[in-house]
Amino acid sequence: MNHLNIQDFLTQNVTKLSGVGIKTKNLLKRKKIEKISDLLWNFPHGYTDRSNFKTLNKLEIGRVTTIKVKVIKYNFPRIRNLPNRVLCEDEEGKIDIIFFNSREGYIRKILPLNSFVIISGKINYFKKKYQIVNPAYVVPVAKEKYVNKVIPKYPLTEGLTEKIYRKLIEQVLKKIVDLEEWHNKEILEKIGNVSWKKSIFYLHGENKNDLNSQYYRRLAYDEILSNLIVLSQVRQRVRKFKKLQKIFDNNLSNKLIKNFNFSLTPDQRRAIQDINYDLQSDYKMFRILQGDVGTGKTIVSLIGAANVIKSNYQVVMMAPTEILARQHFELSKKIFKSTNVTIDFLIGKTKPKDKKIIQENLLTGKINFLIGTHALFQKNILFKNLGLVIIDEQHKFGVKQRIELSNKGGKDCDILLMSATPIPRTLVMAVYGDMDVSRIVEKPINRENIITLSKPEKKIDEVILFVKKQIKKGNQIFWVCPLIEESKKFDYSAAIKKYNFLSKKFFNKVGLIHGSLEKDQKNEVLNNFLEKKIDILVSTTLIEVGIDFPNANVIVIENSNRFGLSQLHQLRGRVGRGTQQGTCILLYKENLNANAKKRIKILKSSNNGFLIAEKDMRLRGFGDVLGFQQSGIKNFKIADPIHHEDLFKIADQNIRDIEANKNNFKKYNLLLKLFDRADIVNEINLLNTSRD
Repeated sequence: MNHLNIQDFLTQNVTKLSGVGIKTKNLLKRKKIEKISDLLWNFPHGYTDRSNFKTLNKLEIGRVTTIKVKVIKYNFPRIRNLPNRVLCEDEEGKIDIIFFNSREGYIRKILPLNSFVIISGKINYFKKKYQIVNPAYVVPVAKEKYVNKVIPKYPLTEGLTEKIYRKLIEQVLKKIVDLEEWHNKEILEKIGNVSWKKSIFYLHGENKNDLNSQYYRRLAYDEILSNLIVLSQVRQRVRKFKKLQKIFDNNLSNKLIKNFNFSLTPDQRRAIQDINYDLQSDYKMFRILQGDVGTGKTIVSLIGAANVIKSNYQVVMMAPTEILARQHFELSKKIFKSTNVTIDFLIGKTKPKDKKIIQENLLTGKINFLIGTHALFQKNILFKNLGLVIIDEQHKFGVKQRIELSNKGGKDCDILLMSATPIPRTLVMAVYGDMDVSRIVEKPINRENIITLSKPEKKIDEVILFVKKQIKKGNQIFWVCPLIEESKKFDYSAAIKKYNFLSKKFFNKVGLIHGSLEKDQKNEVLNNFLEKKIDILVSTTLIEVGIDFPNANVIVIENSNRFGLSQLHQLRGRVGRGTQQGTCILLYKENLNANAKKRIKILKSSNNGFLIAEKDMRLRGFGDVLGFQQSGIKNFKIADPIHHEDLFKIADQNIRDIEANKNNFKKYNLLLKLFDRADIVNEINLLNTSRD
């Protein structure tokens, strides 16, 4: 099979393989296996030694064993739910082969009377007789070599047997051939100097699946590079077109800064310099402003907005929720109060009459700065001269959305994204490789570190007493219950139980948010909390990142051991956002495991989100740090930034060389298809074509 044929074969649906009907297709889909190539990335997690060949007088209970026996008698009971039983023997003894939920005709076919067969399965002992229940393999003697060996053990889902999966992966492996190498010699030497084919066969063979073996590293590097190629294409596309420079002085922004009742941190000043440089350059800004909770990203973005408005362009800022958008609107009105900058607000619930006025004022340029939710990007929302788009909490957007976003304001519109989700440095290039990155780590001088305490649940009375004292001082409290099961039923029951418990102690002072609430109901509860109509907010959902509740200075987190470090840090950042000291209380069950104790100890000793994210990744693995549905990084099937940090760095340099030498990207086509990146690249190329 040549390069093109194998490319077509591996990118086909698994239904093209023999033995994949609707049932097997659906079972594979549960494992996120839809294309034939997906089978290749589901590596064995262990091995079953079926070479343990024994006669019936030497069987060991509980051990997987392979036997050669003669079929001598059937027992097919006519009573429902009783198993079918087949008596077999060799020269040394007898054994029962037990089948649950198997048809008589099927058993007669695979175990014909008076014939010799090879059977492999776990040995049991019942009523003084050896037996194998639902054997993994029953084959004719001629196929003994197929069973009597060490067999890779794949992570499967219920209903998908080793036998079925093995037949599928073997069909695929038979088609694998040597392919024309897409890496140069220098790169190959750095990543282990083994071919793609050899790596595939090694990892699906009788070998230990070692993340740091040269074979695993080769395939991990392939995946890392495919990801960076996509981000490179986005980056090149954004930088392909020149824009008009924003021409401004700093009079307006300096005026705003002087009116602040605080001083900007060095990190904030550096971020403002980065943004100003981009705004005044010939190329479109595509920058991510990444900052820990409470570090003042919004202030930095508003300084950038002021400079764009000063250069006679309009600015739009979008937030993921109405309450966060309204908060930005109120803050912006306060900051721009002493200027002639016109600010307006647009959300999905804006009345048609008001929306029409906003549309007219945008087209005539009367509105300088528009803030709102996704409603801002409706087709009928048009600007006279849009120069900057600011997106808060950008983790809601994948690469495709970022590509579309870069087109919204035309070629002269700059893009600034903000995220309060700290990402370890090892992941920055993989998540944000298509953008320039500014980081804000330092918190404002007037912002005190949050005190973090830990308490066993049996001491909840002490926590209640502390909460009562805090309410008397005028403080408000978040009370967070984790989602114990992946079910709204359990989510709701955990919340309502705690709500009822607290309501008895704090009558008419407790609000509740859970996953079953409608959006309007949720906003009403949050507004009641913001307006101090309630003192305690019980929540099973993560309280919106970025929302300021200035009077909320205490957060109680139940079952804190169920959360990762980064999640706990994000939750902790919901309090202490005013001038008062914040307190985070971590409630935990008795008998914590070592990892849970480590997480609590780390959180109590640090308020640095980036440091915490690094440690979290090393404790739990990269896949859980962000709940990676947010960032798209969970698309990695093989690569692991913890074990393969050096490969990310090699790939980053490799991409720079590819871009500099204008290498032909066509040689990476199969690589991109293997890792589901080709469609994104095609979309980028189509966008490029439409702009040329």
